[in-house]
Amino acid sequence: MNIDHHETFRRMIDESLAAGIPAEREQSLREHLDTCAPCQEYLSANNRVIAGLGGFSFEVDTTLNARVLASLRLRAQQVQAAQSVRRRWALISAAAVVLTLGGSFVDLEFGQLIASVFDIQRIEVQRGLLAFWIVPSLCVLLLFPLLPLLSKAGIRRAERTL
Repeated sequence: MNIDHHETFRRMIDESLAAGIPAEREQSLREHLDTCAPCQEYLSANNRVIAGLGGFSFEVDTTLNARVLASLRLRAQQVQAAQSVRRRWALISAAAVVLTLGGSFVDLEFGQLIASVFDIQRIEVQRGLLAFWIVPSLCVLLLFPLLPLLSKAGIRRAERTL
């Protein structure tokens, strides 16, 4: 028998397993399977595959779908809340930068006024402002974006010790 003939019977085997075939074609298939070992092996392999797929089927609890959807909604809300917190921290950090830079500029300008009122050299007042006001403000400003990370690390550490 040629290969095309086997291919025709293999298609018939596939159709019979999937949806069924008319009685006359089924009879022809049975007669062919009685004499053809390769097609018998093909049918046997298909039956094993179908039996294996049966092991994957399962019934879904009706409440399971609702619980999964509720869990996904909760996670989406948590992600949105986290994004909102990040945006808020970014705005707060930007405001802190603007206020620190603006305040530093104002301090340096008032340094000139203070120098003239107290009869001190302007450079000495500016050095004092830099050392005691502007540099510490900038250092705190640089730490400010790290506050959320540090607070999360502290919370995680506290949870581990419980």
